[in-house]
Amino acid sequence: MEPNRAQQLAAQGYSSGRAVLLAVCQELGIENEAIPRIATAFAGGIGGRGDVCGSVVGSVMAIGLRHGQQEPWQECDKAYALAQEFCRRFEQEMGSLRCRELTGMDLSTPEGRKAHMSSDVPIRVCLRAIGTAFDLVMELLERPDPPAADD
Repeated sequence: MEPNRAQQLAAQGYSSGRAVLLAVCQELGIENEAIPRIATAFAGGIGGRGDVCGSVVGSVMAIGLRHGQQEPWQECDKAYALAQEFCRRFEQEMGSLRCRELTGMDLSTPEGRKAHMSSDVPIRVCLRAIGTAFDLVMELLERPDPPAADD
């Protein structure tokens, strides 16, 4: 199967969150000098802590770019619903939202990151997570809004 745009960016050296966020923004025509830099520290499950996978964070950030609040009083139900559906489906597909559970590795130390990069995990796990995240978030973002119910 042909790699999707996010997987292509990851193959160029972008971390999971940066690859997914940048790929989604490119697909949606969103340009901002902060993208993908803003997602840098989410790599390795937020700074290597093994928490939420960077591809999940990048996807949720993309949902916010499309459906987030511009004013504090605006509702955020759509963004919340999409984020919840995304997380549910990603976890169902990948088995977890957490980097450490997905990779089985501790990325919090230089030694752990070196072991990670010299293993097959970036290809076997991370590339799959990046591809899954990108495909899911694009599907959700491209879904048409349901027609408004008549009162």
